[in-house]
Amino acid sequence: MDIGIFHLIEGAKQADGLVVIIDVFRAFSMECYLYALGAGEVRPVGSIEETFAWREKDRDCILIGERHGKKIEGCDLGNSPSSVYPGLVRGKRVIHTTSAGTQGIVNAGRADEILTGSFVNAKPVAEYIRRKNPEKVSLVCMGKEGLAEAEEDELCAVYLKSLLTGAGMPDIDLKLRNLRFGGGAHFFHPELQEIYPEQDFWMCVARDRFEFVLRIDKDSEGFIARKIVV
Repeated sequence: MDIGIFHLIEGAKQADGLVVIIDVFRAFSMECYLYALGAGEVRPVGSIEETFAWREKDRDCILIGERHGKKIEGCDLGNSPSSVYPGLVRGKRVIHTTSAGTQGIVNAGRADEILTGSFVNAKPVAEYIRRKNPEKVSLVCMGKEGLAEAEEDELCAVYLKSLLTGAGMPDIDLKLRNLRFGGGAHFFHPELQEIYPEQDFWMCVARDRFEFVLRIDKDSEGFIARKIVV
């Protein structure tokens, strides 16, 4: 298969074939944890306005949103996986908007199929793609707010490609740990713990923790991330 690596919002617009939208810190790690903690459904949305419009349609839905890393005022949670607990999301519809990851989804207009990408379910993503065996795979690194490249997303794309080609990456765990000194350094800054708690870093680099993929479908109400066990 032809595997291409694309970057940022412009890359999402260009990507075609089976498209994997990658956001390691923290959007698509977060969505995996939401399902693991019992969320009924997760719906990625692009705009803040659309996020709050859901509250009029479903008073019981949970709103999770961030801009510039910070929780959007009025949302139930920010984009922090360590802040989620089962009692909050179990069986609930979760509406999720972020600065990078969900923007990639809404901009991937040329995709035949969309998956989300992160380290926590990288092997299932690769296995799903191998079974589908598409002619074209586009790995889109969403980076910082979709505007600047981020080390962790680039590494995730290279890791996914290594799994798809069979080349492997023997030093992946070392590279993941070293992200704490690079792309994940902000999670270790004492003054940023309220926005970027250290636990989020370790949750997002927990490689191949889950055995499912999140496939992005679209229904009459918008995008939905569907959990598919591989």
